Amino acid sequence: MTGGFLRPARRVLIFAVFALFALSGCSSLLWGNQQAPIVDATIMPVEPASAPVVASAPEPVETEPVETEQPKKPKKPVVKPHKVEPPPPPPPPQPIIVLRTIDRNEARTLLDSEVQKPDGKVVGRAVDLIADAGGKPREMVVNLQGFLGVGDRKVNFPWGAFRFTPTAKAAPITLNATATPASAAAAAKSAAVQLPLIDATVERSNGTKVGRVIDVLIDANAQPQAVVLDVNGMVSTERRTIAANWSALHFVTKDKELHPLIELSDAQINATPPYTSDKPVRAVSPALPPAPAAAASAPAAATTSNARAAR
Repeated sequence: MTGGFLRPARRVLIFAVFALFALSGCSSLLWGNQQAPIVDATIMPVEPASAPVVASAPEPVETEPVETEQPKKPKKPVVKPHKVEPPPPPPPPQPIIVLRTIDRNEARTLLDSEVQKPDGKVVGRAVDLIADAGGKPREMVVNLQGFLGVGDRKVNFPWGAFRFTPTAKAAPITLNATATPASAAAAAKSAAVQLPLIDATVERSNGTKVGRVIDVLIDANAQPQAVVLDVNGMVSTERRTIAANWSALHFVTKDKELHPLIELSDAQINATPPYTSDKPVRAVSPALPPAPAAAASAPAAATTSNARAAR
């Protein structure tokens, strides 16, 4: 059975081989024998083997230093410079005296001025002025002349009994016809509160001497305008006279007597022009001291504090 089964398989195998050869023969007949294309081969030269390269040590790699963060310093506050204002210029020096000009036609000296009656007859000369504690003239002392100089006598008359004419070329003082001398009793009673000015010593409040009164200037209204002071030996050895304003004088009672005072320092006296009889009178008064700075700055300080409070 085995041999009978293999025979048909062999037949099929033979048939297949035969068919394969038949097909290969037909293809050669159809296409002919084709040769493979010839390609030029490029011969590459072979380099001789080189000696093995010895590995060198790796080059050190330069690395940038790593900056470590330093602790930041606290920034200082930026302070803008304040604009410094230049100091104000110093104030001009304060004057130490005040001078008032008195024209010769406005006032006339009292001492030795002729005194006449209303009819023009000269009866004597003025020799003194007596003032009270308020600086008001009370009496004038007149040296009444006798005959040929015999019988001259000093008589006190009330100040209101006289009329003054500074511009008169003749006698500048006229005595009323009805004037009567002051009583001796009244003069003695008022001696403690009245002061004869001529030859009186003028002092400062501290008791130092300023000068001696040698004359008084009277205006047309019978008002004293200035006193002439002899300051010889008080400030310097130079013979010198100055005029001081009547308003600069004040009177105090000391040892039951009136004393004239004036606050003129040595520097102020030296700064006063001299008195001369042929030029306009320059009467001096002490300059008032400047107002204290604290008092001047007080309103400004008050204004500043009020402005701050308003804020």
